[in-house]
Amino acid sequence: MKNTDQFIGKRVLIVGLAKSGVAAAGLLHRLGAEVVVNDAKPLEGNEEAAIVQALGIEVIGGGHPVALLERNFDVIVKNPGIPYSNPLIEQAMKQGLRIWTEVELAGRISEAPIIAITGSNGKTTTTTLLYHMLNIGKKKPLIAGNIGTVACTVAEKATPDEVIVLEASSFQLAGIEEFKPEIAIFTNLYDAHLDYHGTTAEYLNAKMNVTRNQTTDDYLIYNYDQPAVRMAVETMSAQKIPFSVEGKASDGISADEEWIYWLGERYISTKRIKLPGRHNLENILAATGAAIIKGCEKSAIENVLSSFTGVRHRMQFVRECYGRTIYNDSKATNTLATKSALSSFKQPVILIAGGLERGHSFEELRPYMQNVNAVVAIGETAQRFIDFALTCGVEQTVLATTMDDAVQKAYGASREGDVLLLSPSCASWDQYTSFEIRGDEFIQAVMKL
Repeated sequence: MKNTDQFIGKRVLIVGLAKSGVAAAGLLHRLGAEVVVNDAKPLEGNEEAAIVQALGIEVIGGGHPVALLERNFDVIVKNPGIPYSNPLIEQAMKQGLRIWTEVELAGRISEAPIIAITGSNGKTTTTTLLYHMLNIGKKKPLIAGNIGTVACTVAEKATPDEVIVLEASSFQLAGIEEFKPEIAIFTNLYDAHLDYHGTTAEYLNAKMNVTRNQTTDDYLIYNYDQPAVRMAVETMSAQKIPFSVEGKASDGISADEEWIYWLGERYISTKRIKLPGRHNLENILAATGAAIIKGCEKSAIENVLSSFTGVRHRMQFVRECYGRTIYNDSKATNTLATKSALSSFKQPVILIAGGLERGHSFEELRPYMQNVNAVVAIGETAQRFIDFALTCGVEQTVLATTMDDAVQKAYGASREGDVLLLSPSCASWDQYTSFEIRGDEFIQAVMKL
């Protein structure tokens, strides 16, 4: 850990606990800061608050009182989930107070280089692929961020000969000041989280923080096939490594139907790849580019590409069952993700979809419904999804009440050679506390077949 004296005597307000708040409070306390924690939940029964209080840190619960700012803090470390529209945060911004997320802390103390992966979709798959490539390549990777342990906790213990592979959300990146990864990966950009950021421009601005502080000694791997991303990175200082799935490129990493190319030269046959889908090929190119930059041997990269079948709940292969191939894509909480899933298959699909009603349109899926032979709909949006499927010409549509019921009905609607796919296109919170629990129930139901 480096720069351990920079926080001595600094007055820091932690806003919001959860894992990142607990980690940031403990770290800053150990580094000599004067820490106060504020959490929306009441103190009674608040286990996270009790952990922090046990360290001798003051915790104020039950809301976010603006009057806290009268204490003249030097900086606020905000839980990424708390929006900037929160009255306390809004007032802090008006006062010009520095507002970070714990990712900024990680960048300031880490002795290990950081590879940061961001984008609207594909972050977790890219992060996982890269971690495995670096691990097999004996580069001593540590995984952190949304996919693993809180970033500042990992950074506190990381050594210079290790490398932190960090999945970074727009929520986290919105709160950085000096954070500078050695390698940044920008997988793609689609409209998302606009309820948090307000506009697409602000969302992009947050994402661009992954590379904004990089210099010519650093690398930026980015999606060349998206004009908005190409335009956004033009003025960045890092060495740019574009990736493209639309044919051979001489200045980055690319792919066609037969080969992955590095700097225009054949590198690995695409026949080695186990993970299906064009969107996953993009993730593979981004991860492979970073692994090459870090000095991984081709054999390590090939090992991963020939064995990796997906991240849990993200186009995860579950099993073959009586000639049906079954995939769990519970992480598909929007139409973009479901669109990517449907485009991955040429054989007929039996689709299980539906979930939390947010009023969003399914129209983006229409061109990809031609290969869907049946829809089994669940959750609050079930009837609306069925109505949409009927307008797409899907002949078999059925409502289901539980995941067990959905899997049984999907299997009943299928034939040998079909794909059974859970890709809800909706959040899970109408029936489940998380998409992970929804996906686990799907897997359990599949195993009962």
